Amino acid sequence: MAQNNCTQVTEFVLVGLTDRQVLKMPLFVIFLSIYLFTVVGNLGLVIIIRTDARLNTPMYFFLSNLAFVDFCYTSVITPKMLGNFLYKQNVISFNACAAQLGCFLTFMVSECLLLASMAYDRYVAICNPLFYMITMSPGTCIQLVAAPYSYSLLMALFHTTLTFRLCYCHSNTVNHFYCDDMPLLRLTCSDTHSKQLWILTCAGITFISSVLIVFVSYMFIIFAILRMRSAEGRRKAFSTCSSHMLAVTIFYGTLIFMYLQPSSKHSLDTDKMASVFYTVIIPMLNPLIYSLRNKDVKEALKKILINGNK
Repeated sequence: MAQNNCTQVTEFVLVGLTDRQVLKMPLFVIFLSIYLFTVVGNLGLVIIIRTDARLNTPMYFFLSNLAFVDFCYTSVITPKMLGNFLYKQNVISFNACAAQLGCFLTFMVSECLLLASMAYDRYVAICNPLFYMITMSPGTCIQLVAAPYSYSLLMALFHTTLTFRLCYCHSNTVNHFYCDDMPLLRLTCSDTHSKQLWILTCAGITFISSVLIVFVSYMFIIFAILRMRSAEGRRKAFSTCSSHMLAVTIFYGTLIFMYLQPSSKHSLDTDKMASVFYTVIIPMLNPLIYSLRNKDVKEALKKILINGNK
């Protein structure tokens, strides 16, 4: 923990993605475009699901929450990242840095666990279709969403408190485009062994538990699909799950690369590239994955556009 005689910093300077001036404006335009597309895509998906009665099902309830989480955690990161391309020094206060880390962890862990809830939903829909609406009652759906939110909030508070009780006396320059645990721990003069152990333990438990839920759910789903006699039924079942499987693979794959490795193996420059992918790119991809591959969402969007033009 922080020593009493250290000089605590009051603000941090975010280095950003690059210090090359020639790249800053093109990158600003690219990431601003991606962010605007992400906001429109995710909020648009939420609005479509909430306004179309045909999408008032458990599957779309989870999808609307996933879109909301994607919007929130990219909005926690991207606006400040865009500032790195415009300002000579992108400064963030100590308290704002803590708030950014806490919000980011909350929404990132929520997404990880929501993907597990969605896998369970698909398991019930395909393996127990006759009891689907009974098993996935409104109360159950709310619990499967509330549990990830509650757990992620508590874990974020725990990790943020540990991180910002450390003493930052070496430097206030964060080699990243947002406040994250690993680059912040490089700046502290406190002992970080216990903190790094907590990061690895909590990340491992969260990741392994969610992956186990997804894996077991899809094992049952695959066995159920293989037992289907109708080729059309198998095609529809695979189509129902393919979007979720693609989103799970992309998100979990990036997290494995980012967090589940020893601290000695971490390269902050490499981590920045991985962070761009799961904080900026994945929230943009999810609306595309779930809307372009979903007939109901495309029809609901078409209906809204037609009514809007009348």
